[in-house]
Amino acid sequence: MTNDTDNLAIDALGVAARQVEEKLLKLLPKAVDLEQQVIDAMEYALMAGGKRVRPFLVMEGARIFGVSENSALRVAAAVECAHTYSLIHDDLPCMDDDDMRRGQPSVHKKFDEATAVLAGDALLTLAFEILSDDSTHSDARVRCELINYLSKSLGVNGMVGGQMFDLLAENQELDKIRITRLQRMKTGALIVFSGKAGAILGKAEERRRQAIKGYAHDIGLAFQIVDDLLDEEGSSEDIGKTAGKDAAAGKATLVSLVGIEQARTMAEMLTNQAVQHLELFGDKAENLRNLAKFIINRAS
Repeated sequence: MTNDTDNLAIDALGVAARQVEEKLLKLLPKAVDLEQQVIDAMEYALMAGGKRVRPFLVMEGARIFGVSENSALRVAAAVECAHTYSLIHDDLPCMDDDDMRRGQPSVHKKFDEATAVLAGDALLTLAFEILSDDSTHSDARVRCELINYLSKSLGVNGMVGGQMFDLLAENQELDKIRITRLQRMKTGALIVFSGKAGAILGKAEERRRQAIKGYAHDIGLAFQIVDDLLDEEGSSEDIGKTAGKDAAAGKATLVSLVGIEQARTMAEMLTNQAVQHLELFGDKAENLRNLAKFIINRAS
């Protein structure tokens, strides 16, 4: 059951999602020949729905720091391209091997494996093409900082390293420190980038950058714990992908380590910490506060 805070978060997420989707459709390349198939696969994956939490974080951070809507939307679109690339590759048979994503066939099932690999590659490179363009920000140093930060968030010390960690950790006993590191890399790094991107665009002072980064840092781990809880307790229809796969594959999660109730308590603690980081921004951060409450309520 949703409450008023959840409804506010859902409404704000919906508005941001529609804006980002419109921007994505404008930014997708146009084909002139047989490359049309990979573009169709890119569009299929991008327009499959989803909460668009990462783009929302970009846009709300940009709003707090007085950044233009166009700049915010371009960075939000780049983040969604990078995130969608990771989902396409994550679903491949050689990775997590899932035939369903966001309630519909995964890209490699809708098309084929080669097209899925290439669509993911194309979305990743499109993300950097968007960020490097003058239209994203007039200051080349800001564009370079965004590119540098996103590269680190996606690389071996971020998402890619986290995915490798996750694959090799199956059926191994990991302690809380290692599981937390895995999840901060695989899921949290891109969420932290998304939260901090608005501060980079707005050339914010360090104290304000650290506050928004702290919020995103805590939300990122809470988000992953909630996803793991839903994988444990939810249905495939509810979560839009195959439920129960983590346990079946012997995945190392905080839920599997400490149990459902303690994991839920940890997620609540992290969302409370996240909200405290926002005190510096006053009423401007109300949508981010509502998002934190919405994330934890998903696991209730």
